[in-house]
Formats: sequence, structure tokens, C-alpha cells
Amino acid sequence: MDDARKAATRARGCVEAISPYVPGKPADEVAREYGVDDVLKLASNENPLGASPRAVEAVSEGLRDLHVYPDGSGYRLKQAIAAHYGARPGQITLGNGSNDVLELVARAYLEPGSNAVFSEHAFAVYALATQAAGAEAKVVPARPADDPHMPFGADLDAMAAAVDDHTRVLFLANPNNPTGTWVEAAELRALLDAVPPQVVVVLDEAYTEYVEDPAFPDGIELLAHYPNLVVTRTFSKIFGLAALRVGFALSDPAIASLLDRVRHPFNVNSLALRAAEAALTDAAFVETSRAVNRAGLVQWLEAADEHGWQTIPSRANFITVFTPFAAGRVFEALLREGVIVRPLGGTEAHGGLSQALRITIGTAEQNRRAIEALARVLERLSREDHSA
Repeated sequence: MDDARKAATRARGCVEAISPYVPGKPADEVAREYGVDDVLKLASNENPLGASPRAVEAVSEGLRDLHVYPDGSGYRLKQAIAAHYGARPGQITLGNGSNDVLELVARAYLEPGSNAVFSEHAFAVYALATQAAGAEAKVVPARPADDPHMPFGADLDAMAAAVDDHTRVLFLANPNNPTGTWVEAAELRALLDAVPPQVVVVLDEAYTEYVEDPAFPDGIELLAHYPNLVVTRTFSKIFGLAALRVGFALSDPAIASLLDRVRHPFNVNSLALRAAEAALTDAAFVETSRAVNRAGLVQWLEAADEHGWQTIPSRANFITVFTPFAAGRVFEALLREGVIVRPLGGTEAHGGLSQALRITIGTAEQNRRAIEALARVLERLSREDHSA
């Protein structure tokens, strides 16, 4: 055994057992593997309109300072976030994407012997961050597929009941990734009231800017009432800054101070700081992105109705579509069409989301192309099965 392998055997067991997060397949990789030109990627919930033009301009202006370290405190961006969301700079924790902030929470609060509570079908990073901390993941079954209230949604009563004396963190996304499901204001408040004040509740609002219902809960407004609440947001989605990796959390200053102690220095680069600050001022780009998404959701729902495809209601910038086949099989067939989506299951169909695809909402033309490709693939797979 070489020295590297010897060292690897001494790693913490919880780390060695982690199955790494698998990101969406890159378009250039699909082009190389399948010999397909003009690959359409609808797998990672990226903004199909690109980035905020104001953010692009800010990045261009910042290129001359690449030799200078970022502002480790993120002073200007924190001031901008505070003004935009009606918060105080001392409540803000900046992260290398909101993923980074989620991991900061796990690093600050979780350890062996403790646990984190989250729903089935939740964002994969909750489980990864919990496992890396050596804590127990208490995964609460989601609502069943035939639930009249919210199929595959989080069961908040069951999540509250799962909290015990060893629970340090409860993770909840609203809207949820990868299902697009959501919780309403009254049920969210009921959960926050039920969770003991010593348990940190992380409300992941990465997709909240796409929601247009004025009654939809705003976690930032709830901060004044729940000191144990941490609200996370990202610039990767509606602002279109996924490549720059910048997100943030808002919380009570006491919690923000703790998160800052485990935050890596310079965890947000200078270009990201500049771009995010500029993006906050680009209300026109956000509204256009929201309108394109609104129309795209309708386009996909109409196509699903026409073709008889089952979907999960969504308030995010993606939709979950069920097929008659294992998700991995449909995913592979779509790659040969030059369309990348996110399979929620593997090569075997065994209920739940095993036959589901998460598909990012694109432009009208991108949606049309993906809908037509999916229809062709499902028809071809059906013929193959009938002739076998």
C-alpha cells in the first residue's frame, strides 16, 4: 500500500462514506461524448437569459484588479444587501454560493452525537453537509404522491415531530429543489413555533425570487420573530451569476458571528462581490427573468397536458416531469438528442421519483426543443419495449 492510500485509510469514517455531489453534465462533455452540436443544457436551473447586464459590466471593470485580494469582509456587498432587503449588515454572512453558507451552518452546529432534520427529496447538500460533520441525518418522509395538498412536498408536522434533544439544525427549502414544491406562510410559521429555540432552522430560499404570489412567505420578514432562523439566498439563479458562486445568509447577529468564525477568509472573490452588488440594482433584468419563467412554466404545463405527462406543481424555475421509464434511461436517450436534464432516479424504476426528470425552464424556443425531444424519446422507448 502506497503512502497516499495509507493516509486515506485514516480519514474520518463519515467522510470516507460520502458519495460526492454529482453536478449537472456539462454541455461540452455531452458534445464530445455524443458528437452532438448545439447542446441544450436544462439540468442546473441556470438563468436562460444569462447574467444581469449590470453585473457583466461590473465584472469587466474589476478585471484590472485581479492581483488584489478581495475585501474579506465584503463590506460593500453587505451594505447593498442590507439596503435591498431591509436588514442590517451584522446579520449577513457571505458565501461562495449559498451551498457554502449551508455548510457553514453544519460546521458551526453539527458534530458526532447530534442530528439534522430535513425532508425526503430535499436538496442533496443538506445530507452531504450533515454527513461531513459526523452528525446523524434524520430524513423525514415526504408527503405521498397522491397527497391532495402537496404531492412529494415536505411534511412539516412530521419534521417538527422528528426534532429531539440531539437536533441542532433543521433544513427546509422553499420552494424546494428538486421537486419545486413549497410551503405556505401559515404552515411555515407553525413549524417555526413548534421547533425549540435552541434548534437552528435554515430556510433555503434559493428560488424565492421566482415566486409571484404576494402571500408567499418571506423568510427575511420572519427573522425579527424567530431568532433561531437562518435564511439563505443566492445570486446563482434569477440574477444569473452561477459561474461566480456568491450567496448569503441573513440571521440574528449572534448566529452570523458564529458562522463568520468558521468561514474561510476571502471565500467570495472580488468579481463576484462586484457582480452581486450590481445585480441587486438591476430590477428590470429580474422582472424579465421572472416573466420568461412564468411563460415557460405555462408552456411546459400545456405540453404535459397534451402528451399526458404527470408533473409536480412548481414555483421555481424548473419543473419535474414523470415518464413511464426509469429516469436514467430517459436521461441517456435525451443526451443523444443534445438535451441535458436532471434525472432524479437511476436506471431502475422503483416508485417515488425514480421515473422523474427535473427540467430547467428555458426560453420559449429552448422549451419547445426540449418538449419535442422528450416526446420523440418517450415514443422511441415505448416502441423498443413493445418490440422486445
